[in-house]
Amino acid sequence: MVRPSGLAEEVYRRIRADIMSLKLPPDSRVSVDSLARELGVSQTPIREALSMLEANGLVSKKHFAGYQTAPRMDRAQLDELFEFRLLIEPHAARKAALAMPESDMQSLDASSGGAAPSHDAFADMDTDFHKLIAQGGGNHLIADSLARLHIHIHIFRSCFRKEIAEEAVHEHADIVRAIRARDGAGAEDAMRRHIQRSYGRLRDFIKD
Repeated sequence: MVRPSGLAEEVYRRIRADIMSLKLPPDSRVSVDSLARELGVSQTPIREALSMLEANGLVSKKHFAGYQTAPRMDRAQLDELFEFRLLIEPHAARKAALAMPESDMQSLDASSGGAAPSHDAFADMDTDFHKLIAQGGGNHLIADSLARLHIHIHIFRSCFRKEIAEEAVHEHADIVRAIRARDGAGAEDAMRRHIQRSYGRLRDFIKD
């Protein structure tokens, strides 16, 4: 497989950031020409970046219509995503409790959320928090898979209320305590509770 160029990687990160911030909202057209002009590059790195985004499920290519961003998740997609998370993330938390280097613990504390962060700050911290735990167990396949999932969660919860962030921060603290104590079973249980509660909160935003 041909690796994307360094410029394509940079363009990929720019477009991904625009999607995650809703500058490019769900189900909207993505113009290759407009992006090339905006970023001051040729169409080649734009197309390479869009192919990478398509592989991550963030855009899709429509025949005769070009690219568009993925639509917001529906109930069935949310159900599938959280079913996968419940299978993988509690196990990842157990592994992190047993294997995460002490040098990463401070970063885990910083990403756990603190006191009542803003929506944007919490969304970024939450992504980093789950990424650190997935990486902390040392399984790169788990870490890569969860990183792709959390991008979609980040986009979906753009309508988060502050009180929801506060609830999640308390749950993060329980997970951190268990990981710091090297309590694998406790970390697994705390992560499972967190995902189940997150699922309930997000389901409230989707009508049947």
